[in-house]
Amino acid sequence: MDSKLKRLTILAACSVLVLVALVVVLLNGGIDTGRPGMATITPSPTPAQSDGMIYQNGQIGNDLSAFLEDNTFFDPERNEFLEDLQAEQNRLSLIVTSIEKDLRIQIVDKDNNPVMGESFFVTLSDIGEYKDLDKDGIIYIGDLPAGEYTVSLKPIEGYNVPSGGTRVLVKEKVEYVVINDISLLMKTEADIDALAEDTAQVVEDGDRTEIKGAQTLTGNAVMGIDVSKWQGEIDWDKVKNDGVEFVIIRCGYRGSSTGALVVDPYFEQNIRGATAAGLDVGVYFFTQAINQVEAVEEASMVVQLIEEYDLTYPVFIDTEGAGGDGRADGLDVETRTLVCEAFCTTVKNAGYEAGVYASRNWYNNKVDADTLDKFVIWLAEYRSVPLYQGYYNMWQYTSKGSIDGIEGNVDLNISYLGY
Repeated sequence: MDSKLKRLTILAACSVLVLVALVVVLLNGGIDTGRPGMATITPSPTPAQSDGMIYQNGQIGNDLSAFLEDNTFFDPERNEFLEDLQAEQNRLSLIVTSIEKDLRIQIVDKDNNPVMGESFFVTLSDIGEYKDLDKDGIIYIGDLPAGEYTVSLKPIEGYNVPSGGTRVLVKEKVEYVVINDISLLMKTEADIDALAEDTAQVVEDGDRTEIKGAQTLTGNAVMGIDVSKWQGEIDWDKVKNDGVEFVIIRCGYRGSSTGALVVDPYFEQNIRGATAAGLDVGVYFFTQAINQVEAVEEASMVVQLIEEYDLTYPVFIDTEGAGGDGRADGLDVETRTLVCEAFCTTVKNAGYEAGVYASRNWYNNKVDADTLDKFVIWLAEYRSVPLYQGYYNMWQYTSKGSIDGIEGNVDLNISYLGY
């Protein structure tokens, strides 16, 4: 082989070797083009081992979220953002209201829901410290002199508490206006022992002349019913076709044991169904308020529940016994009358017509009927002709009525309101 051919053979072999080397580099992803005209082979990272786990590319074993455990993964600004986000998630606020010489302090989360299960402490100006004993996110302080106060929430582990204090005015006298944040006190029957709390007593004012069927009506009188969860599922079209013209629906009650404000579980479907069937609609609330402050709370709850509906009949406070052990069963006449008056006045100030439901015995002996007859009076007395001598606008004449579309007994009523 001459020298020229030998040189060509050597050059071809070198070219093949260079080409093979380049292919190897490309397959291993190791080209660094940082310097123009230069290619540097970068070795693949070697997996590190620690405690039997393999760490590679921000991954620990098969855990794709392992980077969250790596304090060096995020830059400092990113870490500060995550800390701010966590602080916002655990942010607490205070909602403080006063009705009359009292304070109701509610500790709420970022969504304005009461925070339960924690032993919160608040300080009230120079008066002292108060604890959320039942861990329901609400602290009530009564018998306070009227004036301005500062409420502060003490720091608690795991939460971001407000800095500084919340200024609040304790009112000298009750104002009959709706409490805007009453929803924070409202419960469903899933939250309580309904058997112990929902204990309204059947009216005892009656005799054997009680009429259990539809009455013959004269003048502007119309027939109606009142219902609650006890009637269960109702076919409202059948009710309408059976001659019923109006219905008074229970929207809720105050527990006769704990005093919890509870929504009737059938309220929403009842009011929607009755309205859709073309019936005139009103509502009632079974009270166990023991003072005017609680009466305003009850009225506030009712107003919130009915605000999206068009009522054509009044909003009634139902004052009756709760089996003798109810928290309000032992009220004197003056206090019970003030409770009914506070409820009705608050309802009227919210733009609704208000009324009182009670039996003949209660109008005669448990309340001052003369004080309450400025409101709509709904009498319960189960006789063919009432013995009550006072003024009334509606008469519940039986609790054992029968109406198509309702299984079991239902209260029957006559209205003389002339709507």
